[in-house]
Amino acid sequence: MIVIANLFVFMSFQMLIPTLPPYVKSLGASGFEIGLITTMFSLGAVVIRPYIGYLLEFSGRRNLVLIGAAALLFMTILYPLTQVVFLLLLLRLFHGIMWGWSTTVNGTAAVDVVPNSRIGEGMGYFGLAITIGMIMAPSLGIYIYQHYNFSIIIVISAILGGIAFLLLALIKYETPESVKSMNRSDVRFNFLGSLIEKSSLYPAFVTLMATFGYGTIVTFIVIFAEERQIEQIFLFYLINAIMATLIRPITGKWFDRKGPKGLVILCASLTFIAMWILSLSLSWVGIVLAGILFGAGYGSLIPALQAWVLAKTSKMRRGVANGMFYSAIDLGIGLSGLVFGVLAKFIDISHLFQISSFFFLFVIYFTLTADKENFIVLKESQSPN
Repeated sequence: MIVIANLFVFMSFQMLIPTLPPYVKSLGASGFEIGLITTMFSLGAVVIRPYIGYLLEFSGRRNLVLIGAAALLFMTILYPLTQVVFLLLLLRLFHGIMWGWSTTVNGTAAVDVVPNSRIGEGMGYFGLAITIGMIMAPSLGIYIYQHYNFSIIIVISAILGGIAFLLLALIKYETPESVKSMNRSDVRFNFLGSLIEKSSLYPAFVTLMATFGYGTIVTFIVIFAEERQIEQIFLFYLINAIMATLIRPITGKWFDRKGPKGLVILCASLTFIAMWILSLSLSWVGIVLAGILFGAGYGSLIPALQAWVLAKTSKMRRGVANGMFYSAIDLGIGLSGLVFGVLAKFIDISHLFQISSFFFLFVIYFTLTADKENFIVLKESQSPN
């Protein structure tokens, strides 16, 4: 139920990801302002997550989950009410805050029911819903944007968000005993302490590298397709979803049996190749090939990194670790949008894809050179020092 509900959360949100930049561009925004659309959102998500991680150390899951889902629905409905770029940027900041809230508590609610011995497989299935949402919804959003208008996207996104809220309201949540036994007075809020889980810091850093490389696709892929007159760009997301769905059960079990190292290296390598194929594409053929490799690579890379982050921490600190993981994603994508938004004034978008692809080589490098202790997974009874 958590997996299905989270699919609708991501479907609702991800429809806006590829369509907001061209929509804002149509309102007269500059390349820098287009980049800020991604950055402001990421800033809001990163700032709120330490506080949510703190709440998750002593709070039940149900109310936090429902508040996040309701707030996301409200923020979505507000988008058509303004066509002023500054107000849209402000809305993105608040939308990011509630996205940071929702993704952190939903992910923690999911990991609460998964044993450490099967965390790769369990979070792989949870991540599959995220991946399908991140891939199917953008393709649907692009199709609607190209054939109808942005207001229709908002209507459909709101419907999906409403379904997500109803499904989340039906779930019976499990809160770990270690969390139930804690009172608010027992836990002191510390921004850095709630932002960073030291035992999982290394895989979170690798996640940051991966999502920085991915940020150019989030921000510029629709504009890239418009410039090259490739109408079938939605195929990139569709093929992504198919490949990620087919390969996820295999990669989840791989993680549990052999750990993250080889899996992360393989997935990052496939993603690097996919980004170069995408940058050189002139027709739907290249788009489909890039989608196949990207779905197999990036579609499995992010869930593997999440499982890596969560496997290295105690249950009581998983809310913080999960928040740090999502903050790494939002920070990577947000900084990427800002940096490459500036570079877009001087460099062709295809070259931006090529430059950003090298961050997946950094992922490979930092995984290969990591100390052995970074690959040690905690047992059920263990806590990190």
